[in-house]
Amino acid sequence: MNPLLSTTGLPLFDQIQPEHVLPAMDDLLAHAEQALEKVTAADFPAEWHAIARELDVTTERLGMAWGAVSHLNSVADTPELRAAYNAALPKVTEFWTRLGADERLYAKYKAIDTTTLNAEQLQAHKNAVRNFVLGGAELQGAERERFAAIQEKQAELGQKFSENTLDATDAFAHYATEAELEGVPPDAVQAARAAAQVEGKEGYKLTLKMPCYLPIMQFAKSSALRAVLYRAYVTRASTEAAPEFLKFDNTAVIRDILALREEEAHLLGYANFGALSVVPKMADSPATVITFLRDLARKARPFAERDIADLRAFAKTDLGLNDPQAWDWPYISEKLKEARYAFSEQEVKQYFTAPKVLAGLFKIVETLFDVEIREDSAPVWNAGVKFYRIERRNAQGLQLVGQFYLDPTARSGKRGGAWMDDVRTRWLRPDNGQLQTPVAHLVCNFAESVDGKPALLTHDDVTTLFHEFGHGLHHMLTQVNERDVSGISGVEWDAVELPSQFMENFCWEWNVLQHMTSHVDTGAALPRALFDKMLAAKNFQSGMQTLRQIEFALFDMLLHTEHNPSDDFLPLLEQVRQEVAVLQPPAWSRAAHTFSHIFAGGYAAGYYSYKWAEVLSADAYAAFEESADAQGLPNPETGRQYRMAILEAGGSRPAMESFKAFRGREPSLDALLRHQGMTAH
Repeated sequence: MNPLLSTTGLPLFDQIQPEHVLPAMDDLLAHAEQALEKVTAADFPAEWHAIARELDVTTERLGMAWGAVSHLNSVADTPELRAAYNAALPKVTEFWTRLGADERLYAKYKAIDTTTLNAEQLQAHKNAVRNFVLGGAELQGAERERFAAIQEKQAELGQKFSENTLDATDAFAHYATEAELEGVPPDAVQAARAAAQVEGKEGYKLTLKMPCYLPIMQFAKSSALRAVLYRAYVTRASTEAAPEFLKFDNTAVIRDILALREEEAHLLGYANFGALSVVPKMADSPATVITFLRDLARKARPFAERDIADLRAFAKTDLGLNDPQAWDWPYISEKLKEARYAFSEQEVKQYFTAPKVLAGLFKIVETLFDVEIREDSAPVWNAGVKFYRIERRNAQGLQLVGQFYLDPTARSGKRGGAWMDDVRTRWLRPDNGQLQTPVAHLVCNFAESVDGKPALLTHDDVTTLFHEFGHGLHHMLTQVNERDVSGISGVEWDAVELPSQFMENFCWEWNVLQHMTSHVDTGAALPRALFDKMLAAKNFQSGMQTLRQIEFALFDMLLHTEHNPSDDFLPLLEQVRQEVAVLQPPAWSRAAHTFSHIFAGGYAAGYYSYKWAEVLSADAYAAFEESADAQGLPNPETGRQYRMAILEAGGSRPAMESFKAFRGREPSLDALLRHQGMTAH
């Protein structure tokens, strides 16, 4: 029995082995192939439900099984699984590419009588026809074959980019002495000691994983130690890395990806990949995006310049650093923050124990969105993973709304960062008439618990958890029955960050925060005085941080519009930094080489979405600020309106329509600038 062929509804993560991957994919692809042939036959009716019953049901099984394999490849990477994944990847990519460009299927969709469709189906149909065009369905002959070859090669290169990034991150280790770790928080020191002991080594094992790297950069007094880790971190997967790591270099991979993207755009009749990328997004052109980013940069710049002047002055007067280097800035920032606001991240962290934070997150979600969350059971891939169900009370009792897996901790073989992914989507199934409820993955990379104490989260970690949960709510609270526009499906890419960034705001509300803190040793809640200091520091360096995001976003869009793929891309990055950044990294820094968002994560010519959606989310959250009660507690009625207008509508209508249904108008930049403290006082 191959667990990937199970139809129980949830993946059998505890049973899936590398040897199951290829046989399962071959079997599922064969079935999908048969379904495609059946619905494209001349005598098959051009009817929405008939096509869905045959084709969508079959391709969903393929999608779920491949989704489970891809997920394991991200969170439990082994040489065997990687080999199995890479062996199946070309076959799976080839099928999806061919399906998306099948002119017979495209003709069937165009022949559907749209007067027979409801509003959700109409939107899904409109998207499908557009996607056929973008998928190459109107290409002929050699162009069609070339388009398919490009998709397959891009999938292979994206995977190679990810592997190089993960391997380069995992391969580095520095064994530090106790003296070198002066200033580093005790929990980080303990974790480093434990990591060395596992290997039977002396000293303290330092890695480039965030729970280890960040505390060193922020707190280690030794500039020399920070320099070692910084250099290793910013040269990962590049020619500037140490000789033994050069095998992970991503330079050629990036160049090949860019060339293929440009060729794909030209085949489809677009001037460049940026122009192709914005077709299904809210933004109407790359020029609109570039103008938006430069306008925001101009508004943020005076604040960023003030931030850097403050840092330089403090470094000189208080730390005796007259010429700070790139690896000194996080340390200087942390020290200035401690001096100015009289608290440290380390002090705050003691109050955010993982179980308490989770309980607090669930409480705010239950209150605002009229649901109940409780633990559930399902097969998982790691003992640290938990499974939950979300329910809503109605006249018949408790009704299942959705479920999710939560995988919170960093470990070897798990890629960095945090993300939400769908396992399955809400769908009124055409094969059996049953309502399928949505299931999501929520993945983070927090520090593990040490010495039997609960894991501690930084306030940034807490914000990350809320962010990913916002994506999860968008996916799970949907009330749309049509799979392709249900939850996050069919939502414009530059609007998809609205619900996630919206949730982050609650991490700055005293009434929310006080319920989710408990000191790791004393159990005491976060003191109000400490929260007030955090709040005062909230917009600390927001000018610099805004410019940093704009630097990435502008580089991404210019790379996909004005850059010639055969040229070196480093001068473009340098040019963007000269235009935008207030701090220049060393000449040997190679941030682009691990920029997974755009080379392996779907954000190509779309990284601007974070800033674009931040405008939407800040304005949406302003509605909660405007309607809060005397105690500052959010109004459940506003929560209900937001849930119905934004979360429940999913991709069933354009994002701007959903936003206007909630706010009664188009979004404005003012709320974002105010939230980030970038308004004239």
